[in-house]
Formats: sequence, structure tokens, C-alpha cells
Amino acid sequence: MTPLSAWLFRPFPVALLALLTACAPASKVVLLPQEGGRPSAVTVTMGQQVNELNRPYQTVAVSPRGSVESGLTTAAEVAEDYPALLRLQPAAGQTFTLHFQTGTAELTPESRALLPTVIETARSRAGGEIIVVGHTDRQGPADTNDRLSLQRANAIRDLLIEQGFQGDRIEPVGRGEREPLVPTDDEVSEPRNRRADIIVR
Repeated sequence: MTPLSAWLFRPFPVALLALLTACAPASKVVLLPQEGGRPSAVTVTMGQQVNELNRPYQTVAVSPRGSVESGLTTAAEVAEDYPALLRLQPAAGQTFTLHFQTGTAELTPESRALLPTVIETARSRAGGEIIVVGHTDRQGPADTNDRLSLQRANAIRDLLIEQGFQGDRIEPVGRGEREPLVPTDDEVSEPRNRRADIIVR
């Protein structure tokens, strides 16, 4: 039975969609998996009742009288019950990784050569957003690396703006040394961690 109002929820990016049909329950929320299998959660509150969905395909159904029932569905059932909603979802984001020279916000020659591909992909998604997440290796003090990672994110943002992208489409974020691609001991130089991840949606 198709619900009166169905919500498919995929945090980061949020895909929150609604479809109206003719039968109960009045509302149903389904948590979809995130790209890459990253964990996510959503809280559904009805009056005093709070339900947290923290596993893919968990559901909460709310009856017309306001009672709430938790459940679990599958990818196949979602595809069968809500094909129109799934077609409305935005295309999956694409991630690029660019690397930097030691201690700077200057791209390596190899990463500079990849920049046109990033720009072409971003242009093909007019109106979408671009998130640039800067990272460092573990050389140097943590607070210095925090600043450097944000400088790297802003350097990519500036390059994209030079190519005609609107600044309000681009969100620069610095993660410092906290999210290494390759875990290392402190003060170890690791070129693969000196990077910016660019997520184009």
C-alpha cells in the first residue's frame, strides 16, 4: 500500500522528497544509504515520540491518527514503491582529489593537470554546489595545519572563481591533519595526505 506522503531521506546531501497518493499511512520516512556507505541518521519527532533512523532502509510510518511505527524495508521495495521519488533525486556527487606541495597551498604539477577535468565536471552540473575540503599531513603543529588546510581549500575555491564559478556555490572547509588518507605517526611527511577533496554535486 502506498502512503499518503512518503519521504526518502539521504543526509549530506539531503534528498528530501514527497509524493502524494491516496492511502494510509499519512506519512512515511525512509532513510536511504549515503554515497560510499558513510554512516548517517535522521530523527523523526511526532509530539512526545522521538524515533532515530540510523541504518539504511529503516522506516518510520505515521498514521492519520498520529501513532508512529518503526520498521525496515529494502532497496528493492523502495524501488518498487517509490520509482517517481527515486527519479527525482539529484545525481550522485563526484569527488576529485588534488595534492599540494609541502607546506604550501600550491598544487603539484600532476594535480594542476587534473584541474581542467574538475572544472569541466563542475560546469556540467550548473546550479549545484561544490565542497572543497582541505587536508594536511602530520608535519608541524596542529593549529598551523588547521590554517594550512583551509588555505588549500580557499586556493581551490579561488581557482574555480577565476574560471567563472559563483563564489556562493563553493564551500571551503579545512580539516587539518585530522582525516588522513594514509594514517601516519606525528611529524611524518606523507604526500597523499597533503590534499583537497573536491565534491561536485
